[in-house]
Amino acid sequence: MNDRAAARRDPVAAPTESARSERAAYRRRPGPGRRQTVVPVVRAVCLTVGLVTAYYLLPLDGRGTARTTVLLTCGLLAVVLVFLWEVRAIVRSPSPRLKAVEALSATLALYLVLFACVYYVMERSSPGSFSEPLTRTDALYFTLTTFTTVGFGDIAARSQTGRVVTMLQMAGGLMLVGVAARVLAGAVRAGLRRQGREPPPE
Repeated sequence: MNDRAAARRDPVAAPTESARSERAAYRRRPGPGRRQTVVPVVRAVCLTVGLVTAYYLLPLDGRGTARTTVLLTCGLLAVVLVFLWEVRAIVRSPSPRLKAVEALSATLALYLVLFACVYYVMERSSPGSFSEPLTRTDALYFTLTTFTTVGFGDIAARSQTGRVVTMLQMAGGLMLVGVAARVLAGAVRAGLRRQGREPPPE
C-alpha cells in the first residue's frame, strides 16, 4: 500500500520500482543445473578431440591442386552450415548461453582443422609452398599461430597459393571472432526471449 501511495505521489519513481522488481524476479529464476552445465562442455571437448583425431587419421597424402581447392571449398561450406545449424540450435536450446559456448567451440575447431588439412595437402601437392616441409603437426601448429596472430616466423608461406590461402584464413578468423560472436550473442538473446528469461533493461 505504501508503494502505491508513493507511486501516486511520485509518478517518475513508479517505473523504477517496477524495473527493480522485474530484475529481482529475473535473478530468482533458476539457472541451469550442474548436469546441464557440464554436458555441453564435455560435448565441446569431445568434438574437438574427435576432429583433431580425424585430422591425424584421414588419408590426406594425395596430390593435386584440384584436391586442395575442393577440400577448401567444401570445408568452408561445411563450417558455414555447421555454424547456421548451431545458431538455430541455440535459439531452441533450454540453455542458450551454454549452447553458444558449445557452438563456438565446434565451429572454431572445425575451422582450424580444415585449414590444417589444406596446408598439409598443399605441401604434399606443391613441395616448397612453405619455408619447411610440413608434417600434420606442423600444419596444425602453423594454423594456430596464424589464427592467434602470434606468427613466430619459423614456418611461413612461400608460394603465391600458400599466401592466398593464409590470407583467407586470416580474414576468416577475423570474421569468426567478430561477426560470428555477434550472431551467437543475438541467438542467445533470441533463445532467452523465447523462454521469457531475457533480463529486463537496466
